Amino acid sequence: MNFLIHLWRPLLEILFIWGLIYYLMRFFQGTRAVQVLMGLMILAIIFNIAKVLELNTIHWVLTKLFAVGVVALLIIFQPELRRALARIGQNTFVGGFLKKGGTVDELVQACEYLSRNHMGALIAIERDMGLKNYIESGMTIDAKVSQELLITLFYPNTPTHDGGVIIVGDRVASSGSLFPLTQNTELSRFLGTRHRAALGLTEEGDAVCVVVSEETGGISVAVQGKLTRDLDAEGLKRVLMGLFRPVESKNTIKEFVEKNWKIFREKTPT
Repeated sequence: MNFLIHLWRPLLEILFIWGLIYYLMRFFQGTRAVQVLMGLMILAIIFNIAKVLELNTIHWVLTKLFAVGVVALLIIFQPELRRALARIGQNTFVGGFLKKGGTVDELVQACEYLSRNHMGALIAIERDMGLKNYIESGMTIDAKVSQELLITLFYPNTPTHDGGVIIVGDRVASSGSLFPLTQNTELSRFLGTRHRAALGLTEEGDAVCVVVSEETGGISVAVQGKLTRDLDAEGLKRVLMGLFRPVESKNTIKEFVEKNWKIFREKTPT
C-alpha cells in the first residue's frame, strides 16, 4: 500500500510531461518552427554524446549555447506561445464543430448558396496535421465560421475570391491561401484548378477540402487524394458529419465514465 501511495506522484508527473510534450508537438506541427525544434533535438543528442564520450570542448560550447538559447527560444516562438496561451484561455479544444448550428451547418448552408449561384469556392478544414504553412500564404482572418462570412469571402471580383479558405476548429484562419496542385496525371481534364488544388492538399495530409465548381455549381469533397463529386447539401453534411464524428466522441468520454460509475455505485451493496 505504501508503494502505491508513493507511486502516484511520479505517475502524475510523467503524465503531465507527456501531455505537455504531445501538445507542443501537435501545436507546432505544420509550421516552420518544427525545423527549429528538430535542430534543437539534434543538438541535445550531440550534447549527451559529448558528455558520455567526455568531449569536454564540445560539451562546454553546447552548455553555453543552451544557456543563451532559452532567451532566444522565447523570442523565436513568441507568436506561437501567445496563440497557445490564448487558446488555453478560450478553451477552444472542446469546439462546436458538429453541434447544431455549428461549423458544419454554417459550412453546408454557405456551400448550398454558393452552388445555387455558381460561385466557386475552395475550403480546407484542418484535422490532425497542421496547415499553418498554408495559412501563412494567405490573408489572416481569425473569425468565427459563419455562412455570411464564407459567402462574402468567395464573392466574385473580391480580393479573397481566388485561393482557398482554411478552417481551424470553429474559426476561419485565412483566405486566399495557396494549395499545391495534384500531380495525378490520370485525372479528368475537365477538373479545374480548385479541384486539383483540393486533391493536392489532401494528398499531402489529412485535411478535408470542400470544392464548389464555378462552372457547374457542383459540390465535391476531397479526402486523402480521393474526390467525391456531385453532392447536394444533405450529402455534404452527411459526409462531413461522418469524417468529423470522432471529434464528438472524444468529448463524450467524461459522460461515459460518469454514467458507468453511477451504474456501478447503484449495483454495489452498501
